[in-house]
Amino acid sequence: MTLAAIPSPTQGVWELGPLPLRAYALCIIAGIVVAVVMGERRWVARGGAPGVVGDIAVWAVPFGIVGGRIYHVVSSPRAYFGEGGEPLRAFAIWEGGLGIWGAVALGALGAWIGCRRRGIPLPAFGDAVAPGILVAQAIGRLGNWFNNELYGGPTDLPWRLRIHEWSGGQAVLGPDGAPVVAGYFHPTFLYELLWNLAAAAFIIWADRRWRLGHGRVFALYVAAYCLGRFWIEMMRTDPAETIAGIRLNVFTAGILFLAAVIGFLSQRGRPREALAGRAGGRPAGTPAPNPPAERAGGGTDEEPVEEPAEDLADEPVDPSPKGAPPAAP
Repeated sequence: MTLAAIPSPTQGVWELGPLPLRAYALCIIAGIVVAVVMGERRWVARGGAPGVVGDIAVWAVPFGIVGGRIYHVVSSPRAYFGEGGEPLRAFAIWEGGLGIWGAVALGALGAWIGCRRRGIPLPAFGDAVAPGILVAQAIGRLGNWFNNELYGGPTDLPWRLRIHEWSGGQAVLGPDGAPVVAGYFHPTFLYELLWNLAAAAFIIWADRRWRLGHGRVFALYVAAYCLGRFWIEMMRTDPAETIAGIRLNVFTAGILFLAAVIGFLSQRGRPREALAGRAGGRPAGTPAPNPPAERAGGGTDEEPVEEPAEDLADEPVDPSPKGAPPAAP
């Protein structure tokens, strides 16, 4: 049986008495929970102490939500400050609209505050949570599906997305700003969802293969996401600010991709940080609560981390050979 089209939900809000239950908000919350759980497991596997990721998320998540909303409003201001716009809707986060660039930027500031309070390095924390952020972004795109938003141009492909007018009468706007009663379009939200999951799997594999550290996993996350966002963004038809006819987010993705590649290469050759025995890490010699499973052929997914020479640079060194008598005073 050939799939005729992907349907879109006709309802995104359920009323539970005086409390509206919004699908978009539920997807965002579910993504945050998954990101914290994944980040916690990876942090502990890398030698960190349990509970650190949740503590820092208390700072990072609110900052990220505010940053995401600010970027969305700045990059798509017409709905709020253009002709016929409603400025107060800029605060209506429940209607959708969180720009990932602003969320990551301000979320990183919140994470830095949390890391500073715990005395742990921000790059190591970023490496632990990077794959979970991608999975959270994928889950968040389901919220766009419920909102009937973030779709591309018309198409007759088997996986085309049906966009229709809400049963409550709120029309979906097309690229020209006119209401779309019914239509079939590229499901760009789904393209990004699948890309994010594939990118998360890739950076987890790369981290295990090359034991990345010092922010290189996070840089790889930014580069991988931007690479996908670059081509997906050019397919989208929702209203957005443009420069020379090109969507603003295309430029943002390209610039951040180059910055991430440079950051990744700048840390090349540095061994992964040893977290055990340091601030934010488990006491030295304490095994992980959930030891990683063995790989086929021996070894584990997360092998024991040796203390890199650079982390021991401040320790006094005795140059005398072992067993040699002490030097004369």
